[in-house]
Amino acid sequence: MDELENIILSEHSKRFGYRTIMASRNLWNMRSNFLFGSRCCIIQHSAEILLKLVSFRPFGAKCINADNKALENEDLLNNLLTMGVDIDRAKKRQPGVFNRMVTNEQELQVFLLSKGASKEVIASIISRYPRAITRTSESLSKRWDLWRKIITSDLEIVNILERSPESFFRSNNNQNLENNIKFLHSVGLTHKCLCRLLTNAPRTFSNSLDLNKQMVELLREICVSLGHSDPTDFIRKIIYKNPFILIQSTKRVKTNIEFLQSTFNLNNGKLLLLICGPGAGILDLSNDYVKRNYTNIKEKLFSLGCTDKEVQTFVLSYPDVIFLAEKKFNDKIDCLIEGKISISQIIKNARILDSSISTLKSRIKELVHAGYNLSTLNINLLSWSQKRYKAKLKKLNV
Repeated sequence: MDELENIILSEHSKRFGYRTIMASRNLWNMRSNFLFGSRCCIIQHSAEILLKLVSFRPFGAKCINADNKALENEDLLNNLLTMGVDIDRAKKRQPGVFNRMVTNEQELQVFLLSKGASKEVIASIISRYPRAITRTSESLSKRWDLWRKIITSDLEIVNILERSPESFFRSNNNQNLENNIKFLHSVGLTHKCLCRLLTNAPRTFSNSLDLNKQMVELLREICVSLGHSDPTDFIRKIIYKNPFILIQSTKRVKTNIEFLQSTFNLNNGKLLLLICGPGAGILDLSNDYVKRNYTNIKEKLFSLGCTDKEVQTFVLSYPDVIFLAEKKFNDKIDCLIEGKISISQIIKNARILDSSISTLKSRIKELVHAGYNLSTLNINLLSWSQKRYKAKLKKLNV
């Protein structure tokens, strides 16, 4: 009788898309419900129905239908829609989350509301990083406490999450986070530096402890090889200037330092000043990208009559120019030349390349219209803040 009953129940489950799980005394049948998630009924071997269909989401497995295809959790979808989450956007980001039978979206909302986040911010966080709803309240609380060791207020953390939800929810390894905080503090990073890292490069704390140790050791070796007397100060300066360096490979950083020293014929002292100051950002760029952009800068400036020494002076005075891709750099130079600005003026005032092409064009036009002679007067106002520039333009027009 038991065997026959099991066969009948099994066939019934297949027919209606149930998922069958055998327990010691009960047979559990579950299927996805269009409106309310998964339903189940517990049927004794005697076939007597003890419980009617009830709504719940057991275990952490995916919902699977009779064709062995993942089913979306309708209960979850309804919750997220009620919370104002952009479902389409969330599905594009992390579609697998919507097949989970266990999620914690409501607990997440309660937790973040208690920390001062608005419902709109919470909906935005989930829309951009749906995996946030898989974190438990206990894990969230522990992680929040660790962040508070660095960040001074809950509101600051909420603001970081609003800008970059991945920074908080990407990893669930709180022990690794704690170990990294202790290690980075032990190598001399101040509270201010740790705060900068967490705000700008939070992936640093998701790194394995070994990866962070490898980069710090490389920086210490570079410091010693360049004759710097204080490795702790050197490491702190570079990381503060370039908070992304710890999430780069040691090979990339080492190769870029070698490129800077050999290309510009820098002695140890000048190289230290460069990488601890305005050139720190170059260290985490792709070496191919750095070489390609520098080659383009040389070719463009050579075509305008510059010498190799002038090119080097130009780049060293404003290392950020290496960040400009070939077309963008060339277009900006052409725009300035067309505006009757000489290449010698550009080399002496390289920071004007900070401005976008559209800003350069509009300001050149406005200044010429106001009678300002760009070929003989100061051209730095092309890169001034909008407020300061408008005030100057107003005076010129008067």
